[in-house]
Amino acid sequence: MYFLLQAEPEFRRELASSIEKAGNVVRHCPDCARYHDGANPVCGLCANPNRDDSTLLIVPTDADLRAIEQSGSYRGRYFVLGGTISLAANKQPILREKAMLEAAQKRSEKGLTEIILAFPANPEGDVTIEHLRTVLSSLSNEKQITITMLGRGLSTGSELEYADPATIQSALANRK
Repeated sequence: MYFLLQAEPEFRRELASSIEKAGNVVRHCPDCARYHDGANPVCGLCANPNRDDSTLLIVPTDADLRAIEQSGSYRGRYFVLGGTISLAANKQPILREKAMLEAAQKRSEKGLTEIILAFPANPEGDVTIEHLRTVLSSLSNEKQITITMLGRGLSTGSELEYADPATIQSALANRK
């Protein structure tokens, strides 16, 4: 707060304008649930016909999706869950489980063969992975979809958004 009070009035005006603009143009993609802007309701990744429809990578946040995209090692489809299951009972994020299931079902009709759970190598990530395996098990069994997770090329406690491209490539290559 004090930073804003001490900032130049022009900076405060530009910041307020940017925040207002973001609220008017940024939206969730109906296919992958990531934030994007533009006239098209579907984001550029989901609209790209050259993406591989056989894999669906589920990530906690948009920042994690961006880190994986920057690694250049994944060309499939995405879904942004909205966080991980918190082990602290008083701060549970609202996860997009229903939308994730709908996205996986929709993708299964377009040739989906693998769902990759790309979550941090920490206790919250592990709990979320186990929960999602349970949630996705009936679809997996019915449609013969393999559920994998990233290999442990990421160190325990690390966040995807801070991992370097080589580490992400290794984790994707060594998924199980």
